[in-house]
Amino acid sequence: MRIDLHTHSTASDGTDTPAELVLNAAAAGLDVVALTDHDTVRGHAGAIAALPEGLTLVTGAELSCRIDGVGLHMLAYLFDPDEPELARERELVRDDRVPRARTMVGKLQALGVPIEWEQVARIAGDGSVGRPHIATALVELGVVETVSDAFTPEWLADGGRAYAEKHELDPFEAIRLVKAAGGVTVFAHPAAVKRGEVVPESSIARLAAAGLDGIEVDHMDHDEPTRARLRGLARDLGLLTTGSSDYHGSRKTVGLGEYTTDPEIYGEITRRATGAFPVPGAGGPRPA
Repeated sequence: MRIDLHTHSTASDGTDTPAELVLNAAAAGLDVVALTDHDTVRGHAGAIAALPEGLTLVTGAELSCRIDGVGLHMLAYLFDPDEPELARERELVRDDRVPRARTMVGKLQALGVPIEWEQVARIAGDGSVGRPHIATALVELGVVETVSDAFTPEWLADGGRAYAEKHELDPFEAIRLVKAAGGVTVFAHPAAVKRGEVVPESSIARLAAAGLDGIEVDHMDHDEPTRARLRGLARDLGLLTTGSSDYHGSRKTVGLGEYTTDPEIYGEITRRATGAFPVPGAGGPRPA
């Protein structure tokens, strides 16, 4: 089985629609794909409706969190999307996205960048506007060469010149809420130092003690020594280890299934979840 547990669609900051994403996942030879848009479950219905035969969808979301002043992303899998407390927190984060993005556009303008809000809104479309959309605008303007190049202290990284704070969950509260909604939590790309400051291992240990299920180890932003270190940490803390592409369509160079999760780990995630269940595809044949 080939299993990719971290992807994004146009419901947040990817470039594939939810329907396109599942069809592309099948074409890439995946057996299981998780749709984990930022702080939203809006794309799930479209993905389920288009799900081809032979591909299983894991519903999820990537929750925006912050601990001790450091941002982190928490992957939440197979939770009840209608659980009111968690739904309310997701809504608070989403509602803060537009004011925050407008603030960052204003900061970029003050730095002499000829960016306009209309350009960012066009790029975001119906998605939840965020830094990747602003980064794409910087690429269009020739300010940076790639989206990743915009996530530096010079521009949009945490604490960067054009960075703006947003409403974010306390990760301990996020774990509690996801657990209460029957879901499973995995700390996304915990050692992605190129994105800015990362959470120390002592804090990961605290999160594990609070019920964190796993950490994402095999990821494009982790080199081999980092992956080895994280596997050792996971063993010490009793955490599951996952691998995922963090696919964003054409917004990033990584492809679907470039990093994958061991089937046994996937099986354990599904065993722990009680809020929702993986959805087997029956909507039509897999792409040739």
